Amino acid sequence: MFESSAQYPDSWYAASSLDRQRSRLPLQDDVDVDVCVVGAGFTGLYTALELAEAGLSVRVLEASRVAWAASGRNGGQLILGFSCDMPPFEAALGTQRAKTIWQLVRAAAADIRQRIQRHQIDCELASGHVWTAVMPRRIKILTDWQEEAARHWDYPHLQFIPQAELPEYVGSPRYVAGLLDSEGGHLHPLKYALGLADACEAAGVILHEQSRVLDYQREGDGYRVRTEQATLRCRKLVLACNAYLDRLAPHLSARVLPVGTYMIATEPLPEVLAREILPQNHAVSDNQFVLDYFRLSADRRLLFGGKCTYSGRTPANLAERMRADMLRVFPQLRDVAISHCWGGHIDITVHRTPDFGGEQDLYWAQGFSGHGLIPTRVAGRVLASAILGDEQLLNLFRALPNPAFPGGDWLRVPLQAAGMAWYRLRDYL
Repeated sequence: MFESSAQYPDSWYAASSLDRQRSRLPLQDDVDVDVCVVGAGFTGLYTALELAEAGLSVRVLEASRVAWAASGRNGGQLILGFSCDMPPFEAALGTQRAKTIWQLVRAAAADIRQRIQRHQIDCELASGHVWTAVMPRRIKILTDWQEEAARHWDYPHLQFIPQAELPEYVGSPRYVAGLLDSEGGHLHPLKYALGLADACEAAGVILHEQSRVLDYQREGDGYRVRTEQATLRCRKLVLACNAYLDRLAPHLSARVLPVGTYMIATEPLPEVLAREILPQNHAVSDNQFVLDYFRLSADRRLLFGGKCTYSGRTPANLAERMRADMLRVFPQLRDVAISHCWGGHIDITVHRTPDFGGEQDLYWAQGFSGHGLIPTRVAGRVLASAILGDEQLLNLFRALPNPAFPGGDWLRVPLQAAGMAWYRLRDYL
């Protein structure tokens, strides 16, 4: 069901990072390494970088290009927490161990900023994220989280924004309240990923593009990993493929469902208009079940995302439909042209909880459920720690229930689509 290409999709991210893109050679010779990482997105790059910094020999095999999939196409929003929020962690782990997860999230957000500075990655980092409510009955979701974060998770950094003050943050009549997180923010995800790839190589990681893994097998004290061109042997194997895992590991891919999501970029806005719609240059997302999310680029384009599909095909008239969604939020952009429209797959789990695990020297992290910029940094730390011999953090995530989607290969997509349609309807009832 997946699109595939040897090159980046025609996104604004790809078009605006041409000077950073360089090709890496495929795996062409049989080699032996300590760790093989499959997938050069955020999870794979973070894991590889930590392991190389610890002195292990690491190779990364990527079917296409570095950050070709969700890592290089997403909304670029730094949002603290996981898609499922904290209740599933507390239910599975208890309060004290769940607090460890929250501290991992905060440390990951700080580490992203530190790595940008340490590796001198020019990725247009900006501070601040605003979570908005479209309907009055959903204001309570914002205030409840503000209170719980301060009281229960020792996080007093959320500022409630009443409707009268919202124009100072979002120039739209659509929203009735907001919640500002000063530790959130936004960045250019593809530029950031390309900077991480450079940091990996500086630490000794060898990255191979155009090296799709055909299969892997347990062999002796490790794994034999086969591509079209060569074979790699490793002591530890990491699967960091997320939605694109597909048939490589059916027992894992059964636990995630690929969902299409989409973005548009406008032409650069006049400075006055850009200040009108996002005066503080914060990232914004709403709390609808099928949400809109948006931010400004460094050259004052509005980057606007939303929608979801399950067919694996790009919807007809996508740019026009996305533009209609954008004008519902910002009618003042009716005369602004769209320069780019793109999309791709994210992976969701049944409960929207992350699926991190490991068994017999095989490790994986998936199920970010559309909320991955900071959680992938958590995943890199958790997997690297486990591979280096400390599984305490990984054991926290093993406690989360992540069953296979009901319905098998034939029915799981229509069943999930029907369920999502019901929740989407509830957004407007």
